[in-house]
This record gives sequence, structure tokens and C-alpha cells, in this order.
Amino acid sequence: MAEVWPALLGLCSGMALFLYSVKITSGSLQAIAGEKLKSVLAKLTGNRIMGVLVGAGITALIQSSTATSVMSVGFVNAGLMDLYQALWVIMGANIGTNITAQIIAFDVGAVAPIIALLGTFFCLLTKDKKLRSIGEAIAGLGFIFVAMSLMKDSMEPLSKMDIVKETMSSINNPFIGIIVGIIFVIIIQSSAAGVGMLQAMAMSASGAQLMTLDQAMFIIFGLNIGTCVTAVFASIGGSRNATRAGMLHMTFNVIGTVIFTAAYYVLPITEWVRALSPNDVARQLANIHLVFNLASTIILLPFGQYIVKLVKFIVPDKKGGDDSVYCLKYLNPNMISNNNQVGTEVLIAALCNEISRMLEMAGNNVQRSIEAVLENNEKTQQVINDTEEYVDYLNKEISYYISHAMVFDMSEKHAVAMSALFKITGNIERMGDHAINISGYANLLEKKGLKLSDKARAEVSQMVATTKDAYNILLGSKPGSVHIKMAQMEQKIDDMTEDYREHQLERLKSGVCSGDACVIYSEMLTDFERLGDHMLNIAEAAAESKLVTLKLPEEAPEVESKGKGKDKIAAAKA
Repeated sequence: MAEVWPALLGLCSGMALFLYSVKITSGSLQAIAGEKLKSVLAKLTGNRIMGVLVGAGITALIQSSTATSVMSVGFVNAGLMDLYQALWVIMGANIGTNITAQIIAFDVGAVAPIIALLGTFFCLLTKDKKLRSIGEAIAGLGFIFVAMSLMKDSMEPLSKMDIVKETMSSINNPFIGIIVGIIFVIIIQSSAAGVGMLQAMAMSASGAQLMTLDQAMFIIFGLNIGTCVTAVFASIGGSRNATRAGMLHMTFNVIGTVIFTAAYYVLPITEWVRALSPNDVARQLANIHLVFNLASTIILLPFGQYIVKLVKFIVPDKKGGDDSVYCLKYLNPNMISNNNQVGTEVLIAALCNEISRMLEMAGNNVQRSIEAVLENNEKTQQVINDTEEYVDYLNKEISYYISHAMVFDMSEKHAVAMSALFKITGNIERMGDHAINISGYANLLEKKGLKLSDKARAEVSQMVATTKDAYNILLGSKPGSVHIKMAQMEQKIDDMTEDYREHQLERLKSGVCSGDACVIYSEMLTDFERLGDHMLNIAEAAAESKLVTLKLPEEAPEVESKGKGKDKIAAAKA
């Protein structure tokens, strides 16, 4: 009994060191890889085979399938990746994560302190961030082996205890083993640590007798399922597709577990794995982990569309819209957290998509407000007001994300992009204000019993067409040509405003329109001219950074009218 407490303390210390070392190694490797790695993940996943290879390669490089899964969730939420691409990456991540267990299977306990010492000296002797990250990765790898040695030595006296023997023998059916694996990995938040502990037990002299390979296999299945919880949590607060992306990993591993559990009763899976390395139990555990993930990917790869359909069934589209009416479609709080794993470029892309939504809504509201002057409609007025509230909400939320992101250490090009996005957001919000001004003129005309002349109404119709053309330029042109085209359009708006003012004065002199109507029309032209200025400001700001791209969103957002009947009206459709 005297040996138990030191052994238990050693096991806990080894586990703590192992978890910390894995975190340090993974974080350092991600720092070495940099932002470009995350861009590669988003761009090279269109083909399913390429997606699996990229997911496996990146996970092997950064030593964290959880990080890869969380990045995939972020990309889906940002609109940079669809569910199919995310699934291919997740399949690859399951394969790439096996590298840790394979490395651990090499029993290099004797040289582990030397590896850790070399990495530590490397960190201390250099000031370069990249080189320091390399040193941290080397030191982390060394400490992983030190932790394994510590856990292995601690398992020796513990494995002789009756309570430990009874506990291990009670894990005698697949379901219990899977549940144990799930619970354990949820507690320690690392499937690599779970497999590592099983390997440490196998490496100890008497520990290998405590658990059969069959028992360990089902615990490993549970570890694979439990490790998906982090990605599910990361999807909370995101879009429905982001939530589905978080569920993809768990669904894939659950299906794989069901297949392997069924196969276990008809195929000698453990015998095949044991034959690969007969005298090395730690390697057998690493191989069972690899075989499970590799075979699951090969079997399920052709059925990716059905897995996505299943996840869509599990996480259906919301009926009746969001409870809060207003929502962010591409941004979520994880993107500006201290441990943001999607990267600054992905955050910028998400901001661009969200701002494009805002611009689309504000633009359609401007057109709607000008049309309201021609045909005063109570429902249209209500939608204009509700959409303006939505635009104000988006302005507030997007500005919050930009201001919080600017706190983080970022490159000059990222800072320039953030500054440009901030300017764009402010100009869009002011455009929304002009839409409210113009719709107010429609109310004023009705209140005073005034009407615009037929020629004035024709000019108003031309304003609608011109603003629509301007928005198509902002949201549909190639980044390099937007500024030039928008400058030409802004000049056209200025010329139209000047011509229309002259026409209105001529109509006033000829008695075609009243003085009050002339004043209202003149104010409307002023708002029209200001809209052109704001659109040019947006184009100029977008031209400041190659990372800023405004484009039409795939789906038009909806605004719930707060008028009679609570009618739901598509606010992004003219």
C-alpha cells in the first residue's frame, strides 16, 4: 500500500505532463505552419481524395485532429467550405491523428530527456519566433516521451492492485469499453493522451496482462467518438451548417464504430493487427487505432453524400426563422477568442461575407425606399424600417468583431484589411440612414397630399435602376475593377442629380409642380447624391486590401416584419 500513493501521484503527474506536452507541440507546429496552412485547408478540398489527403497531412503536421475539425467548423461558418469539403477533411484528420500513437510506440525513454533538453536550449538561445516555435515543438516531443516513461513506471505497482484488476476485468463487453473511452476523453480532452495511457499500461511489465487487445480496441473506439465533443462545442453560436460540420466528425466516428463492432464478431480483426507486430503491444494499440480510422475512411468515403444528408436530418433547418429575428450568418464568437484556430484570413473572409449581406440588405432597402415614393405602401414602409434595424444590428455586431480582432497581434496586410472593413461597414450604415430619409419623403408627400409629376416619377424610376446598377458593381465585379467602375458610376449619379435639379426648377417655373413638392424632391436628390459618395467610399476602401472582396451572398436574408400579422418578408429581395 505504501507504493500506491507515489505511483498514483506519478501517474497523475505523467498524465499532466503528457497533456501539456501535446498542447505545446501542437501549438508550436501550428505557429510554424502559419496562416498559409489554414488557407490551404480552405482552398484545396474541392476533390474528396484531395480533401482527405490535405486533412491527413495538416493533422499529422499540427498533431491535433481536434484543431483541424475546429478549423473546418470555422471555415464552414465563414462560408469558405461546404459540408462535403468539411467531411473529407475530417476523414483525413482521423488518419493524420494516428501519427502521435505511432511515434509513442517507439520506446525511446532513454533519450527522451536529451530530446527535451535540446529543444529547451533551442528556445532559450534564439529570439526568432519561428525558430523558437521549432524548439518548443522538439521540447514538447521530448517531454511526451518523458511523460510516457513516467506513466509506464507508475502503472507497474498500480496494475498489481486487486481493485485495478477487477475494474479492468469488468470492461468485458464492447459497449462498456466504448463508454469508458468516451467518458475518459471528455474529461482529459485528448484522444492522443487516452491512447498514450493505454500504451503506457501496455509497456509496463505487468500492465499488459491487465487488458486484452480486444478490450483496448473498444476503448479506442470510444476515444475517437469522445474527441469530437470539442468540435461540437466550437460550432455552438454559429450557423446551422457550422453546427452540422461539428456533428459530422461525431457521426462519422459513430458509424465507423458501429461497422467495426459488427465486423468484430465475424472477422478476427485483433488477430490481424496482432500479427503485424506480435511482440509489441504498444505498436498493436497504435495499429488498431490506425486501422480503425483508415478503414472507416475507405469504407465511408463513397457514401459521403449520405452522411451529410444524415447530419442534415439530425440538425434540420430552423422552422419559423431565428427566435431573435436578427442573426450573424458567417461570424461566431470563437473567431475572436484567444485560442482562435481558424486564423485571421478566415476571419477576414467571414467578415467580407457578413458585410456583403449587410450591403445587399442596405442596397435593396434604398431601392425599396425610392420605389415607396412612387407607390406608398404600408407593408413596404414596415419592411424598410425593419430592414434598417437589421442593418443597424449588423453594423454593431460586425464593428464589435473588427475591434476585438484588432487587439490580436496581426500582420500589416491583415491590419490594413481590418481597417478597410471598418470603413466599409460605416459607409453601409450611413447608406441605410439615407434609405430611411427617402422613405420619409414618401410619407411627407402623402401627409401633405402632394404628388410628383409624371416626369419626376420617371426620374425616380431611373434612380432605382441606377442604384441597382451601382450595387451590382460593388457586389459583382472583380476586385481590381470595382474602384474604377464605381468612380464612373458616382460621376453618373452626380450628373443625374444636377440634371434632375434643373428639370425640377423648370417644372416649378412652368407650374407643373408645387413649391413644397419641389423642396421634397430636391432633398431626395441630395440623398441620392450622398448614396453615390458612400458607394464610392466603399469601393475605395475595398481597393486598399487584396483580402477584401465583396460578393453577392448565396441566400437572401429574411426580416420578420413587426407590423400587422407578423408577416415574414424577404428583406434582401427587391
